[in-house]
Amino acid sequence: MSDDLPSIGRIADREHLFPVRVYYEDTDFTGVVYHATYLRYFERGRSEFLRAMGLPSDREDHGAFAVTRIVVDYRTAGRIHDALVVRTRFTGLRGPRLNFEQQIERTGVVLAEAEIVAVAIHLDGRVRRPSAAE
Repeated sequence: MSDDLPSIGRIADREHLFPVRVYYEDTDFTGVVYHATYLRYFERGRSEFLRAMGLPSDREDHGAFAVTRIVVDYRTAGRIHDALVVRTRFTGLRGPRLNFEQQIERTGVVLAEAEIVAVAIHLDGRVRRPSAAE
């Protein structure tokens, strides 16, 4: 693997760990992470989790997902230049629904946590059941 490629994080103890750095663009005018930025961090964590799990990307219908529910609890603020970790844990599959729990932390302190339900879809938006290969 080339050092020039972005990190996809790593799997440890049934969790995916994905590092992110807080940049100025992620904050409000006071240097605090803007609340919607956490949603982007959660999305990156889930996307890289699926990549790390080997989600096939070479098929035409490569496994698109749509978030249908997200519940976020904000605990404390992240700040500019913080090194954060997005923790993603797959908690179950029911039909086309994939359930995830995620946390964003800074040196062991949880900044935000979320419960996410995503639905597997075809590229035209129709719901589908994920295959065992995914």
